Amino acid sequence: MLRVLCLLRPWRPLRARGCASDGAAGGSEIQVRALAGPDQGITEILMNRPRARNALGNIFVSELLETLAQLREDRQVRVLLFRSGVKGVFCAGADLKEREQMSEAEVGVFVQRLRGLMNDIAAFPAPTIAAMDGFALGGGLELALACDLRVAASSAIMGLIETTRGLLPGAGGTQRLPRCLGVALAKELIFTGRRLSGTEAHALGLVNHAVAQNEEGDAAYHRARALAQEILPQAPIAVRLGKVAIDRGMEVDIASGMAIEGMCYAQNIPTRDRLEGMAAFREKRPPTFVGE
Repeated sequence: MLRVLCLLRPWRPLRARGCASDGAAGGSEIQVRALAGPDQGITEILMNRPRARNALGNIFVSELLETLAQLREDRQVRVLLFRSGVKGVFCAGADLKEREQMSEAEVGVFVQRLRGLMNDIAAFPAPTIAAMDGFALGGGLELALACDLRVAASSAIMGLIETTRGLLPGAGGTQRLPRCLGVALAKELIFTGRRLSGTEAHALGLVNHAVAQNEEGDAAYHRARALAQEILPQAPIAVRLGKVAIDRGMEVDIASGMAIEGMCYAQNIPTRDRLEGMAAFREKRPPTFVGE
């Protein structure tokens, strides 16, 4: 795999408030970095809770919600990439040790909050990519399903395994998996709690790309970044509106979907980027889009 050189800005930690963090060296469990140079426009979210294998605990969820709220308003974010700082793991799912200490009422509130997190990821205005270089189980796979695109190492292991723990998927898995794979196959995977390799997931269409793992354990990340680089040159408003048209159109009948597409297209007509695209075509040169 060809690796494109890029300038890197430092990781920016999001400090936990009021309690200790399980992040590396006691720091934040979620860190953010905006790439620079030729990769400007790609922003990475690093999940870094090594002792709990990036399990979805209270602090982790709070930091991720806050990060998404901050980035949602940043028009410089052209692609948002989720990756892990814990080798061999993307996200191990719910933090069952924390869950054991909760009352039934607290569990209900937390799962509702977790569902809201996945909805926030799904509704993020720019394209999102999950780089799955290791285990993505339960809520970890639900997080990846909330992203627009998924890239996995062929050796990664993923599955909605909740039924093996006496649970059912509660953060969107029962809704997003059938929309991704179809109803019958999603039911089979959820009813059995089956685990899939990255290669198997790619064959089913669960992930967009599966790549052989490298010695560093970050092959999916590099493939995900290469995918993000393909998105960067395109008109950002058109890409965002395309995402809206697809996401909203998939939930309605085709006639209503056509109407949604028409409304999105109408919003794109007055943009400078549309005029630039036509001028570049006429002048036989690459377009330079500015997101206006």
